[in-house]
Amino acid sequence: MEPLLPEDRPELENLATDLVAKANTLAGRLHPVMRASVGDLVRSMNCYYSNLIEGHKTLPIDIDRALNNDLSKEPERRNLQLEARAHIEVQQMIDRGEAPSPVVSVDFIVWTHRNFCERLPNELLVVDHPATKEKIKIVPGELRKDHVIVGRHIPPPPDDLPAFLQRFAEGYTAAHLSRLRKIIGVAASHHRLAWIHPFLDGNGRVTRLFSHALLRDLDVGSELWAVSRGLARQVAEYKANLQVADEPRRGDLDGRGNLTMAGLVDFCKFFLTTCVDQVDFMACLLEPEELLRRMEIWTEEEMRAKRLQKGSWPLLREAVMAGEYARGRAPALTGYEERQARTVLNSLIEKGYLVSPTTRSPVKLGFPTAVVDRWFPRLYQPAA
Repeated sequence: MEPLLPEDRPELENLATDLVAKANTLAGRLHPVMRASVGDLVRSMNCYYSNLIEGHKTLPIDIDRALNNDLSKEPERRNLQLEARAHIEVQQMIDRGEAPSPVVSVDFIVWTHRNFCERLPNELLVVDHPATKEKIKIVPGELRKDHVIVGRHIPPPPDDLPAFLQRFAEGYTAAHLSRLRKIIGVAASHHRLAWIHPFLDGNGRVTRLFSHALLRDLDVGSELWAVSRGLARQVAEYKANLQVADEPRRGDLDGRGNLTMAGLVDFCKFFLTTCVDQVDFMACLLEPEELLRRMEIWTEEEMRAKRLQKGSWPLLREAVMAGEYARGRAPALTGYEERQARTVLNSLIEKGYLVSPTTRSPVKLGFPTAVVDRWFPRLYQPAA
């Protein structure tokens, strides 16, 4: 699978530099509490788009219900809900630092597959044997024991998987790599892990969760953006670029490895450009002034329709500006007497627009599915 990294190219270094700068700016844009709330929303979005890449369309409302253990009675829909919840729970564990370290290790890759698959229903843990078509059960965390064909690509034979994964881990953690080269390596390793195809099924999800974790590990990724959104919105181009990078070397001017250097460079360019685009998208969406403007327009409409009580806006605005605040601040924020202010506050909490775990807890902003399209337009948008 050599080359593991593309040759030095100014355009790749420029993209990596751009990604670092923009990701740092985005990370400092929100109050930490507000950032954590947005992180929960983006995690669900990431799962939605990862599902789309796999050809599984799970509606945001179904994902939201799955997280609240409100599962459909229809078996197929229920299974997709469980799959979505599994993805979100594994990403939560990664975001909380509960996964094995370092990220670039066989332990992390196997852990990700095991934890994802252990949460799946039995119906989703079966694949057809590529030759005999007999049903094979997927064992969570187990490297495949069968030969497979993925499109035109023939991944390494089962006996060679441990050696390939070991080389993968060594190559992307080399001590001499600069931070920029490691960031470019996120793109390259995304392809190479998919190329190895270590498991019978679930490789796409494991690869995207691996890339998410590695970007976080390099202080570039965060809970505020997800590359899967960009990959899903250009899914044909994504898969085409993966396929081109699978090809063998095209001659003496195409690197010195077994695989095409030009194809790897193009994939890295595509992947890093997609990352930058997604950071830009989220930066626009989370720009405080614009976010507040969209929310205020929505609040005024809801109050005119008598679905929200007067005095709601200052309580919502404060959650954006301060991250969280004590319930006792409601009278000062609304200008109402305590009883009336508490009524407005409790109404917003009941509808999910504000969140407060107990009657004594501070309140922070909530993101019920019904309001996401208005507060965060185009967040869920499958195609360009």
